[in-house]
Amino acid sequence: MVAEVSRFDFSGRTVVITGGMRGIASAAAQAISRAGGNVVLALPGRDAANAAAAAVGGNAVGVAVGAVDQEAAQRCVESAIDRFGSVDILVNTSGADHARGRLVDQDYLRFTKTLGVNLWAPILWTSLVARAWMSEHGGVVINTVGGAGSGLYSAAHAALIHVTGQLAAELSPAVRVNAVALGGGLAGATTTPPPSGEPDDPGEIIAHLASDAQRWVTGETLVVDRGASTGLVRAV
Repeated sequence: MVAEVSRFDFSGRTVVITGGMRGIASAAAQAISRAGGNVVLALPGRDAANAAAAAVGGNAVGVAVGAVDQEAAQRCVESAIDRFGSVDILVNTSGADHARGRLVDQDYLRFTKTLGVNLWAPILWTSLVARAWMSEHGGVVINTVGGAGSGLYSAAHAALIHVTGQLAAELSPAVRVNAVALGGGLAGATTTPPPSGEPDDPGEIIAHLASDAQRWVTGETLVVDRGASTGLVRAV
């Protein structure tokens, strides 16, 4: 059972969360903010970024940046360090399915767009925070793996699971790198938080994995789907 977020203190720590302000991104931002953390929300569009930060409240700021825009991502990481003094946690939630339909009907543009946002973006952001802060000071990276999608989307996320382990090996022991695989409708779940202490709240799971309570866990992929993948529990 995942303990309540209130048990974990993120005061003085800063998380950068990439991706839209839905589902896991929203839950993670709110959970870490409630535990005292500084939150930097990196998502496309200035208005959307500002609105997302306002919704989280606390020490949350929004930064307009595309997931695969390397120069803008670099500026985002640098501004987070300038503003808050560190980047301790990175949560990669960027994802989009640009390749609906059969694999044999896809083209190179759809391939690059799908692999770019779902696979390259987590590698890019991890490399940026590692060089700017984490390799020297330590930190935590959490990748999110979405549910069912097109063949290319699913292939990108299967690759991301492997990449998570590879990054964990390359960046150890300073940086822990793990993934959370979402299913059972959780990937795009409502932004309304569930009752306090409910163990399957994705935000609390992210906060728990980012906390010192899991300091020995790295290179792992945690499946969070209410038991649906076991075939024994029906997703609700």
